[in-house]
Amino acid sequence: MGLHYTEVDVFIGSNTIIDEHIYTCWLDGYTPQETAILVKEKECNVLRGIHDDLIISDVLDQFRLFGLIERLLQSPSMIGQGWTLQINGKTRRLLIEKYYEFDDCVIREILGKKLSSRNRTELKDVSEKTLVGLKSCRRQFDNVKRVYKAVEDVAGNLISNIQNNFRLSERLAKRYATVVYIANNRFETSKRKINYLKFADFHHCAYQMMINWSCKNPECKYEESPMDIDRDFLQDLRELKVLLEREYMDDHKMNFMREMKSRGLERMEKLDKQITDLDGLFKTTSRSIINMAFRLNQSKEVRDLFVDIVDKIIEPFKSVKMSKSDLEIFLKVYMESPKNIEIFTKNSDLWIVWLRYMRTLNSCIIQMYH
Repeated sequence: MGLHYTEVDVFIGSNTIIDEHIYTCWLDGYTPQETAILVKEKECNVLRGIHDDLIISDVLDQFRLFGLIERLLQSPSMIGQGWTLQINGKTRRLLIEKYYEFDDCVIREILGKKLSSRNRTELKDVSEKTLVGLKSCRRQFDNVKRVYKAVEDVAGNLISNIQNNFRLSERLAKRYATVVYIANNRFETSKRKINYLKFADFHHCAYQMMINWSCKNPECKYEESPMDIDRDFLQDLRELKVLLEREYMDDHKMNFMREMKSRGLERMEKLDKQITDLDGLFKTTSRSIINMAFRLNQSKEVRDLFVDIVDKIIEPFKSVKMSKSDLEIFLKVYMESPKNIEIFTKNSDLWIVWLRYMRTLNSCIIQMYH
């Protein structure tokens, strides 16, 4: 009887199992022993009767696995080439997203500082202040530095560049975009006057500046990066200084007062009780807003933008106890009321520049008005 041979292709594989809770503990800087205690507490019903040595052994296996994949997590764009472990797409996305997630309180402490080795060594103070583990603080610092270096000289949309390089969700890429935007422009974020501002405030303002004040042309005349303010826009802002001339300021103020009154007597009465000199507040605000626009051409003035907004705009409004809702009305009317004055009727392009500047500035003022 003849023998018949059949060829069979055999593939043996096994998906790598990632325990999300243990992974989170590893990211937060817990030791294997601390993690084992947390796992036992969380899964007390499931693990009842399981010896502690088995739990710690499983945690150690997971920690070794995370140590192996950390190098790949630091270069997610190489993900297709370097992942020799069998990890499905959903788990890969989870690993990357959680690795690059950051705590607002930690980034608030890092924000505006140079991403230098010296500042990295001072993260112990950040850890103690925020109650976030030192290892986690270092990971977050290193991630910000890594993202910044990857995109600082790359043309195109900043958020898309971060997504493409690091495979992050749009939400997280947007958060990183504002952090590196602030780092690139070296905004002052640590002076006592603005210590009350949270990361969410800076994130909101930086995002508004990034999408409204950056050069929209893919081939920018001055080759600005997506993290720079459009230089043509900055030059155009200098022309707004004409609004400080008495003739134009009087016309602007007259239109402003008329529009405020047309909004309703009850609201004006409310404002009159809070503000003894609406006329004076208009002049103070207008000078500050227009001078800030003029000086944005100077790098030092750009760096002090948040300080100037608080010092020269927010604090005068706070001193008269203006409510946030009334402030929104004040700023909206201030922005819209000069539309029909001569400099804008004769130069419609300058009106577009004015709106481009004011919409973003107003959004920042309102966000920062706590």
